[in-house]
Amino acid sequence: QVQLAESGGGLVQPGGSLRLSCVASGSGFSINNMNWYRQAPGKERELVAGSTSGGSTNYADSVKGRFIISRHNANKTVYLQMNSLKPEDTAVYYCNAIIRYWGRFQSVELWGQGTLVTVSS
Repeated sequence: QVQLAESGGGLVQPGGSLRLSCVASGSGFSINNMNWYRQAPGKERELVAGSTSGGSTNYADSVKGRFIISRHNANKTVYLQMNSLKPEDTAVYYCNAIIRYWGRFQSVELWGQGTLVTVSS
């Protein structure tokens, strides 16, 4: 059973930085997309940044130029470097991955448990 585990959330002042990490544990699978979503209180979950196994990335307009998504495929880890944080970045951040078990055709979507990021002075 593949699981995703996030870490790195916390309280940071406006203008500060945080780095989130997410590792996929388990065996017998390959990872296609690895993404970061967030959900602020009273709002819908939104895609923050995405990455493909080929190295392509995409970002929400609200974080372009401030956040950087990167991944270490061998370690099955994805990171989100968040710079110049704003109060409106406060949310629970979720790791998301599209995986495929070896020998199976169908992809499976996984979610982490979420990590809280609070940007406040």
